[in-house]
Amino acid sequence: MASKNKKDKGAPSRVAADNRKARHEFFIEDEFEAGLVLTGTEVKSLRGGQANIKESYAEEKDGELWLVNAYIPEFSHGNRFNHQPRRPRKLLMHKREIARLGGAVQRGGMTLVPLKVYFNDQGRAKVALGLGKGKKLHDKRETAKQRDWDRQKARLIKDLG
Repeated sequence: MASKNKKDKGAPSRVAADNRKARHEFFIEDEFEAGLVLTGTEVKSLRGGQANIKESYAEEKDGELWLVNAYIPEFSHGNRFNHQPRRPRKLLMHKREIARLGGAVQRGGMTLVPLKVYFNDQGRAKVALGLGKGKKLHDKRETAKQRDWDRQKARLIKDLG
């Protein structure tokens, strides 16, 4: 029997920002985890839970991965050394993974979408990235229909059984 103190490896311990609309807008084919390079006031502000990653994306530039347009508000008790809320932030991944993701984005018309920003068990900020392809309007409607049918089917099975 597993100990109660052990957590699942890879499970986020504290989510700071969540992009719930990403799965509605994109077909997410693969997920990756990347470290996030932050300044001190950004970490304090992230722990407050006011970050927003809805309009953000990741891009590969000069062999490095960057998180663009993520909003981390200025720290309320920060001084003149406070950070810029929408500055590009470097993501930490292995070079081989970065090259593979960059190739997929260029060749296949894919997009790197941040799914959530969280702190792991060691207290380090991480980003869950999804490699996805944008959905068209009819795809979104089909997904909504399928989700409604699955709910209805579950209700029918529950009522019968």
